[in-house]
Amino acid sequence: MPYGDATLDAADMHLHFGEWGAIPPSTRTFLAGNFPFPLGLNSEQTAEGVVTGEGILSQLDRAGVRRGLLFAVYAPRTVGVATNEQALVEMAVDPERLLALGSLRVDSWARDRDLQLDALRSMLDEPGVVGIKLAHAHMHFRMDDPDYFGIYDVADEYGVPVYVHTGRSPFPGTAQEAPYTEAQFLEEAITAYPDVPFILGHLGHDFEPDFTEPLDVVLELAQRHENVWLEPSALSDDADFRLPYAMDRMRQDGLVDRIIWGSDGPQSPGFVDRYVDATVEAMLASDYSVDEAQAVLAGNFDRAFLP
Repeated sequence: MPYGDATLDAADMHLHFGEWGAIPPSTRTFLAGNFPFPLGLNSEQTAEGVVTGEGILSQLDRAGVRRGLLFAVYAPRTVGVATNEQALVEMAVDPERLLALGSLRVDSWARDRDLQLDALRSMLDEPGVVGIKLAHAHMHFRMDDPDYFGIYDVADEYGVPVYVHTGRSPFPGTAQEAPYTEAQFLEEAITAYPDVPFILGHLGHDFEPDFTEPLDVVLELAQRHENVWLEPSALSDDADFRLPYAMDRMRQDGLVDRIIWGSDGPQSPGFVDRYVDATVEAMLASDYSVDEAQAVLAGNFDRAFLP
């Protein structure tokens, strides 16, 4: 990965695998609308070509990215289901390059809580499974609901990070209210589990043109709590504002050592390549040193997931 006159290593901590048919129809329509012409004309073929283990590795190769982290997802009402078991299948394509975050179902929590937590433990026992992925807005449970803090008990037990989607989401069926989306509602859990790294995905991005207020909240949490990490994925916008602004703010606030780069790909062919290039441009514009840029692109990933 070129950075000025240097060459850097890179890892992508936010990648989605899955099957097109496991996504709710309304969400498939939304996703297909984001595929560039003519790829959107055959959205199923386009999606299936990039969301397998082989397809993801092809996209990483195109972007010059060494390693990727696959997200299991259980959100049947919104973005669909990509199971822990399928994550293991996709990882097996190249276990040296593909790792995974496990997840669990919460839609029948009162009945299945213990069963789901045990299934999560079984997933974390698998080689290459290095953390837990949650998206309260997609999974429809509040960030501050202590009934679900058993998930963080498991993270503490296994010594692994928890990735949390923060901010609103454009997907149909998503819970958009503040307790499901706004990062301040995580502070009780962050405080209660100081040994669990909480990776705040998307930096609170709320899909509004000016996301400076939710970014302020996320950065303030990181300044107050050493177990808060930051992930600047899916911040592209037509005005080219959000990603450069976020990268600059995080460096100004002295938080470079807790930024883990992710793309939220593969989305469509070439997306990871374009997003890593945009991130490199943003870091160059904000005068990240070579060592700082290397920490963002891979060093912090290795510290968080491969200690």
